[in-house]
Amino acid sequence: MNEDNKQHPQFNQQDSLEKDHIEKEHIENEQIEQKEKQNVQETIDQTVTSSGSSFTEETQDTPYQTQQEDKAESIQQKQHSNKKRSGNVKSALFGGIIGGAMAAVIIVVLLLFNLIPIQVKQDTPTSQQQDGQHAVTTIATDEEDNDISENGLTHASSAVVGVINLQQRSIWEASEEAGTGSGIIYKKENGKAYIVTNAHVVEDAQEVEVVLNNDERIQAKVLGSDSLSDLAVLQVDSKKINAVAKLGSSDQLNVGETVYAIGNPLGMEFANSLTKGIVSGLNRSISVDTTGDGQPDWITEVIQTDAAINPGNSGGALVNKNGNVIGINSMKIARSEVEGIGFAIPIDAAMPLMEQLETNGEVERPFIGIASAPLSQVPTQYRQQISLPDEVKGGMVIASVEPGSPAEQAGLKQYDVITKINGNDITSILELRKFLYTEASINDTLHIEIYRNGKQHTIDLKLTKKKAD
Repeated sequence: MNEDNKQHPQFNQQDSLEKDHIEKEHIENEQIEQKEKQNVQETIDQTVTSSGSSFTEETQDTPYQTQQEDKAESIQQKQHSNKKRSGNVKSALFGGIIGGAMAAVIIVVLLLFNLIPIQVKQDTPTSQQQDGQHAVTTIATDEEDNDISENGLTHASSAVVGVINLQQRSIWEASEEAGTGSGIIYKKENGKAYIVTNAHVVEDAQEVEVVLNNDERIQAKVLGSDSLSDLAVLQVDSKKINAVAKLGSSDQLNVGETVYAIGNPLGMEFANSLTKGIVSGLNRSISVDTTGDGQPDWITEVIQTDAAINPGNSGGALVNKNGNVIGINSMKIARSEVEGIGFAIPIDAAMPLMEQLETNGEVERPFIGIASAPLSQVPTQYRQQISLPDEVKGGMVIASVEPGSPAEQAGLKQYDVITKINGNDITSILELRKFLYTEASINDTLHIEIYRNGKQHTIDLKLTKKKAD
């Protein structure tokens, strides 16, 4: 018994009654709390299943809260004991927990159904960004493409024409199309227009037609053709020619520079197609067969590009970003395992030859006047006519000498073996032509080392102009 009971014994009986009343009240509270829990669960279930439900304010009193307050007031009037205050605290705490749980459920439901807007705070520039260090987008741009002259490319395209090779296969039939290529209008004067194309485009043609951008066809005359350089010049009436290509400089090119190939791939169906690429290489030395015997007999210096060059593009233009012609499309490596290796004749190398073809109908080159073959390719029935020391492993064997030629005048004979010219080893037709056409000139005197009947001789030979093939 506590100190209060010792000081006031007259209240002992009353305390016993109040204890019974409190225990009864505690049982009633537990029943009410159990019922309230069921009500809360039903409220939660109704809230979740109904998206359009409205909720009462948290400040409204529930029946349970009102009843609790009334009973607490009655007990406080009867006693001021610590036990009662403890019971009231427990009841209030439980009620707070229930109320908080209900509020949390309501907020979750409102968020789920987007009834409460969620604001996302936007990033603000940092002091460094405000001072000049700004964030930028990472969209990739081709700055070089911004410098491309669309007007220049359009003009260049209008100066590229189709070239039709017409051949008569029978005297009873009219000429028919044997091949199609491209050409570049590079000059217009005195009522005539001049077109450069590849020699192989007009090879063996009885007639040649030029197809303009409006699909009109006009007759063309072949002024000259050169198989070694693979160049040919055509002449047409200039009345219907409206555009002339602007010629650039191939000597100013750099590897990696953007270029465009313009031509008529696969015929006139895809006329004036434009493909984009880069300069993949400069001064490429490519061995070619100009005689059709399957053996390389010439080396041509070309521009390598990965711009698409297909059959029908031959003779078309390779232009820079300004639309200036820097090359004449000529050939490509056509193998299944190779892609994107095309070649163009540099315009700076082509121009002097174009001028000769235009004015003379041919390219003037030094002339010896022999037919020859590498030592390794001499037929077995003729090898017994050749006598060489064991140390001589290669050379060019003379098969025939042209009458009246510099070779005949110098005293060269059949079965002579040429091993050196001006101290340079000569073991193939490729090396022979390369020396004659790149290092020698008309009227030069050559010192030729030969073997005849097993003995070495040196012969001086004066070069003359080579006639057209």
